Amino acid sequence: MADLDPVSILGPGGAIARRLPSYEHRSEQLTMARAVARAIEKPGHLVVEAGTGVGKSFAYLVPAILAAAEARKKVVVSTHTIALQEQLLGKDIPFLRSVMPHEFTAVLVKGRSNYISLRRLEVAIQRQNALFQRPEEFDQLATIRMWSRRTSDGSRSDLDFRVLPSVWEAVQSEDGNCLGRECPSHQDCFFFRARRRMRSANLLVVNHALFVTDLALRGEGFGLLPDYHVAILDEAHTLEAVAGEHLGVQLSSLGVDYTLARLYNERSRKGLLAIYKLNEAMQQAQRTRMAAEEFFDRVAAWHARQPEGFNGRIRQPTGWSESLCEELRRLAGAIDQGASTIEKPEDRIELTAAEGRCRSLADQLASWMRQSAEDCVYWIELENKSRRRVRLAAAPLDVGPSLRNLLFTEVPTCVLTSATLCVGSPPRFDFLQARIGLTVAETLALGSPFDYAHQVTVHLPTNLPDPSDQPALFEQQAIRAIAHYLERTQGKAFVLFTSYRMLEAATRALGPWLARRHIALFAQGEGMPRSKMVDAFKADVNSVIFGADSFWQGVDVPGEALSNVIITRLPFSVPSHPLLEARLEDIRRRGGNPFVEYQVPEAVIKLKQGFGRLIRTKTDRGIVVILDPRVRTKPYGRTFLKSLPDCPRVEETPTLREPLPQIE
Repeated sequence: MADLDPVSILGPGGAIARRLPSYEHRSEQLTMARAVARAIEKPGHLVVEAGTGVGKSFAYLVPAILAAAEARKKVVVSTHTIALQEQLLGKDIPFLRSVMPHEFTAVLVKGRSNYISLRRLEVAIQRQNALFQRPEEFDQLATIRMWSRRTSDGSRSDLDFRVLPSVWEAVQSEDGNCLGRECPSHQDCFFFRARRRMRSANLLVVNHALFVTDLALRGEGFGLLPDYHVAILDEAHTLEAVAGEHLGVQLSSLGVDYTLARLYNERSRKGLLAIYKLNEAMQQAQRTRMAAEEFFDRVAAWHARQPEGFNGRIRQPTGWSESLCEELRRLAGAIDQGASTIEKPEDRIELTAAEGRCRSLADQLASWMRQSAEDCVYWIELENKSRRRVRLAAAPLDVGPSLRNLLFTEVPTCVLTSATLCVGSPPRFDFLQARIGLTVAETLALGSPFDYAHQVTVHLPTNLPDPSDQPALFEQQAIRAIAHYLERTQGKAFVLFTSYRMLEAATRALGPWLARRHIALFAQGEGMPRSKMVDAFKADVNSVIFGADSFWQGVDVPGEALSNVIITRLPFSVPSHPLLEARLEDIRRRGGNPFVEYQVPEAVIKLKQGFGRLIRTKTDRGIVVILDPRVRTKPYGRTFLKSLPDCPRVEETPTLREPLPQIE
């Protein structure tokens, strides 16, 4: 234990305290750091809920760095959000490197498609007239060429503009489109340079999507990451959702159409196949496009004929013709035949990669139609926008077995942490562990060093109807209550909604009222990106954000700018979603109570995330308002309240000094 003891770094009189005279060590942080060190040394798995302010990133980074530097262990740190990745790589790791007497290297690992291929860039420049149509595509390609000569990173995030998908896909590095050591640009290749850094680094920082994709590939005998001894998953409350998305199938009419258009566009006579004048393949591309239109039209028409309330779930194979699969395979064959006539390897490989994409699409579609993956849920989604989009999806009913087999039995130490992992009082981790298949682990629930009893007051209005019994009346009265609490703090608030429909209704009803009070309103869904909304909110102290799902977590606004968080409804997932519906049915089939076992704990964790937006530092003060009366009136409401930090609660009847206009 002495080798990995983090006290010398984090404790009183440690390396950080010697560097920062104002540093106050946190007992919760030290407790977590020691638990992480034990889990690495044993080895074994650890689950830690660390409240806001514990400093959990230092608590796992310090023992991870010690293990990497002293025990030569390779460590992967995975996060859900880009913001946390940026904090780790831009702030926390450089600081620890400056104070710890240990040599170590840390790199951010990105998926291959994030990097530019210098060879493909030159090919795209030579063929731009055959590949592109719009002026902005030509302009962006020229800009990327200049950027490629000065960038040290070579990844898309280093560009200072949003590159068009059509342009980036023409120049990105691709696994099936790589000449390896035969490539004339191999020595300068950004992707291979990054891979060499990855293989020599002690500490790898990734996102959950890449981490889970790597696990899935390992199950097939491949892998994106080198072997590692320790996996630390921060923001671990999102692991089940990310695993479900990346261990399943997603296929859309838009994606198929886009792939075919890149190969050959009959209107413009442009595309990869036109460059090489592969006439048979071009004709087959057209036949495939017609088959795709016919197939997705048939799926949309079938969906439209289903009874009202149909959620898109496909419970057994439909028996639809696999003609699109067959046409995609014929197209792959025609491209392969055409590629065999091309002499230059660098030209042939572009066609070989296109052939692989077509075969992959055919295999995915056939797998979805036959429902060939066991214990998966299959469904259809329709989006009726300007271009109708049909999406075919499949996800595992239970990601636990896959994570258990691919991660927890293979990696000696897994540390899972977040500010919100457990439910109830005393805190229990059963829900999380059951959902992700983690059967044996040490658990640790650490409170926050913040003084919630003096920093937060929870307000519970008593005069709102039950939203389950009277949804329309609840919405009207909840919007009036929102106005009351916004008036109390003169804005400075997040209002968190569980549905865009209610968010839009509140925006319509309260927009003019807020404008009269000079309170700026930023409403999600009106076109402004989330990061820009948060920046504008911070810049205008008397403002308010109306936010839906993505604002419940991962948004950090310390100080007076955020003094009020209003939670409109308890955040229960919509039980009609095909995947959730199937999971609830599975619990019921096993004799369990899906509401108690799944819906309540899931909603509790999300409520804790919403609550956690308010207090980010020891000096923050404010109120949290929960408008949903079920938190007081239903037996399960106690579970929600017990899961929140201990702070004063006020039950009251909100009133407005100035009446609102009639709310419809």
